[in-house]
Amino acid sequence: MEDHIRFDARERTLFLLDQRLLPEQEHYVACRSVEDVIRAMQGMVVRGAPAIGVTAAWGCVLALDAVDGPDWQELLGQKLSLLAKARPTAVNLRWAVERMQRCLQRTLDSAGLEREAVLPAWEAEAWRIQREDVEICQAIGRHGGELLQDGDTVLTHCNAGALATAGYGTALGVVRGAVAAGKRIAVIADETRPLFQGARLTAWELQRDGIPVTVACDNACALLMGKGLVQCVVTGADRIAANGDTANKIGTCAVAILARHFGIPFYVAAPLSTIDTDMVDGSAIPLEQRPEQEVTHVGTARICPVGVPAYNFAFDVTPAAYIQGIVTEVGVLRPPYTESIRRAFDRG
Repeated sequence: MEDHIRFDARERTLFLLDQRLLPEQEHYVACRSVEDVIRAMQGMVVRGAPAIGVTAAWGCVLALDAVDGPDWQELLGQKLSLLAKARPTAVNLRWAVERMQRCLQRTLDSAGLEREAVLPAWEAEAWRIQREDVEICQAIGRHGGELLQDGDTVLTHCNAGALATAGYGTALGVVRGAVAAGKRIAVIADETRPLFQGARLTAWELQRDGIPVTVACDNACALLMGKGLVQCVVTGADRIAANGDTANKIGTCAVAILARHFGIPFYVAAPLSTIDTDMVDGSAIPLEQRPEQEVTHVGTARICPVGVPAYNFAFDVTPAAYIQGIVTEVGVLRPPYTESIRRAFDRG
């Protein structure tokens, strides 16, 4: 599935499949400005670090559409600054904006200061980012698929599938890679409170692909592992520090701790663009806090007493010590991650 992020060059509109409404409705949100893109990111129309990066690239194109006149570069810079700060944890957002800015500078250096010269180059770069993401996920799938054995059941947390990327997926890319290699793989999808990305999105994707999937409440994780129903855990990532510490959907750290207790391998699947080599370890990764209503309500139904506050950290950090391998497009990185990550960037 690669049509959930779709740019219409003629209409100058980015169409995003509204992930808040799945699996009951398949509805597209039309983004005609960078402000629309920011609202879509913050409102969870689109989520998942690689998908946020691809969406941000198209947000840059829409930002350029909206500026003109002698001060266009200054106005564009202001819009891109707001875009880069739309969500704090997923580093692919900043990565994509910075890549588009480098493209801008190359174009200005070669074609002069005309805005009209930049637009085709920027559109081409955004298309390139989107196409590359699918290819990267397919490579992650090939490398990660080798880690799974025929007959394995893989536990996932949150959604790191096609919907979280430009297509194919990271954690689900590993599952798809193993299936493509002829292995029989089943998935247990943690429901992933508070927004149920596992129950709603992961299960929807896998059912469409004909891959066996069973949803479990988050609290069942230890029981399922203890009963031998899980052979491997694979999750995605929103930001990976230079030492391998990994920020992912809230609850991931607990899953990793349980996996270690039960002797189950825990892998992270992510592109190199999700690794923040400027961040020494996970202690400095900014962890987004989202509206309390996501916890106090399920949809529009209140489940907590009025006046009782709620914590809603969207992410937590899993220490590198709990991660058996990080699956990237250049291969599976192993501890010590400071060294393997450095080598990966040298060859990536």
